[in-house]
Amino acid sequence: MSLKSFFKKQTFNPDFVGVLTNPFFFARRALFQAVKESATYMKGNLLDVGCGQKPYKSLFDVTQYIGIEVEQEGHDHTNEEVDLYYDGKHFPFEKGTFESVLTSQVLEHVFHPDEFLTEIHRVLTPQGRLLLTVPFVWDEHEQPYDYARYSSFGLRHLLEKNGFTILSHKKTLSDFRVIIQLINGYIFKKTLFFRKNPMSNIIASVIFNAWLNIIGGILSFILPKNNDLYLDNVIVAEKK
Repeated sequence: MSLKSFFKKQTFNPDFVGVLTNPFFFARRALFQAVKESATYMKGNLLDVGCGQKPYKSLFDVTQYIGIEVEQEGHDHTNEEVDLYYDGKHFPFEKGTFESVLTSQVLEHVFHPDEFLTEIHRVLTPQGRLLLTVPFVWDEHEQPYDYARYSSFGLRHLLEKNGFTILSHKKTLSDFRVIIQLINGYIFKKTLFFRKNPMSNIIASVIFNAWLNIIGGILSFILPKNNDLYLDNVIVAEKK
C-alpha cells in the first residue's frame, strides 16, 4: 500500500492506527461501515454526487462509477477524483441514466434541497436507488456553504415529497461515542492543533485525542444507547 493510500484509508476508514491519530475516528469509521452495509442495495451505473476523493468507490459492485462535483470558490479539488463538474443545479445527464445515485455528506451544503432531489429523481431509472448520508449532529463546516441539519423525520418528509420511498435508515453513533466525537472535534478545530503542520497534528492527536477515543469506545459498551442523539443519517431510498 502506498503512503497516499494509507493516509486515505486512515482518513475515511481508520483502523487501530486511527484510534491514536485520527480525531474523527468514530465519525469516519461509523460512516464507512454504514455505507458499506448499504452498498448492497446499489447496482448498474452509479452516479456519485459530490464525489470528492471517491472514498467509498471500492464498496460498490456496479457497472460504472461516475463522480461529479460543483466547482466552488475557496474549495481545493486538487486531490479529488472528479469525472465531471456541473453548475450546482442540473446534472449533465439524460433522464433515467443511472440505476443508482450516491450522495454522501452533501445535502447539508445544498440551499434548495427539493431542486437537488428532483434532479436526482430525474436521472434515476424507475425503481432506481438513492444512498444518502447527511449529518444530524455536527459543527459548521466548509463555511459559508453549510446550510442545514436533518432529523430522521425531516428526511423522511423531504424524500417522500420528492418521489422516494425509504428502504433503509441507519443512525450512526447513537451512543456515548457521539459525545466523545464532538469533544474531539472541538479540541481539533479550536484549541491544540497547528493545521499547517501535519506532523504536529498527528502528535497532538496521539497526546490529546487518543485517550478520549479509547475511553469513549469502552463507555459505549457500558452506557445505554440513545437513538434520539446520533451523528449521521444513512438512508437508502427507491424512486417511486
